[in-house]
Amino acid sequence: MAKTAFVFPGQGAQAVGMGKDAYDAFESVRDIFQKADQALGMELTSLIFEGPEEALKQTANTQPALLTVSVAYLKLLEASGLKADYVAGHSLGEYSALVAAGVLSFEDAVRTVRARGLYMEQAVPSGLGAMAAVLGAERDALASLCEAITADGCAVELANVNCPAQIVVSGTAQGVQAVAERGKEAGAKRVIPLEVSGPFHSSLMKPAAEKLAAALADVAFTDAAVPVVANVTAREVTDASSIRELLVEQVYSPVLWEDSVRYLIEQGVDTFVEIGSGTVLAGLIKKIDRGVRVISVNNISALDALQVN
Repeated sequence: MAKTAFVFPGQGAQAVGMGKDAYDAFESVRDIFQKADQALGMELTSLIFEGPEEALKQTANTQPALLTVSVAYLKLLEASGLKADYVAGHSLGEYSALVAAGVLSFEDAVRTVRARGLYMEQAVPSGLGAMAAVLGAERDALASLCEAITADGCAVELANVNCPAQIVVSGTAQGVQAVAERGKEAGAKRVIPLEVSGPFHSSLMKPAAEKLAAALADVAFTDAAVPVVANVTAREVTDASSIRELLVEQVYSPVLWEDSVRYLIEQGVDTFVEIGSGTVLAGLIKKIDRGVRVISVNNISALDALQVN
């Protein structure tokens, strides 16, 4: 039997003006944005719609902004009666997935990701960490190269396993530079530095994970009503306490996105609905398996196509 997965984008998908058409058209969307502003005690809505882009790109702003836009479109899909058999999100997007699964309230989620973003920015002094996208490398070979570079004293690790031949590495600036210089040893065709404020999803983020663990201890978690495929394990989880633990691990562990998508396909998912800004996940999913259907719900026209009233 055909199944549907709702998937939610992470950092990098943001854009000034995202969600504005839905905000203008639906009172329920305006309500979500208002709840975000109130929960955070800041004018997040103005930042999302008006920028400036540099402020929106700051991790502590990007994370609640993307979550808010994803949940706004999610509410419209839910109102239409469209249901998911599974949910998943890429890094930050996992929090949107947890709102969709009823694990977290939207208000708790938006406050948590704001704090998460601050902790991630503070974990490593500016300029000491870096990330880069490695194109064309084979996963095991790249992992071995990272281990060799780390053994030489320059920590670097796999951070995002996005799709075949697209893996992000993260670590010290020297470690990432060494991957750029030696990437051909792992079959890399290109190594592209990423504009990020820290070495996310690496062991250098453990200080951020410790702070997040303390913050999450005060947040109410409920068992998932829909299975969530976790970034850390690429397997489904529904137990509230396990989800809480995995969110802490996620900060310093690789995002196993390719594995997660393959797992969902193995469970019978043939339709992926990407909910939120951009089409990043749609591109990755199609590179993993061109045979599945992918719909990106990031504007009113996409909602109309799904017959949302």
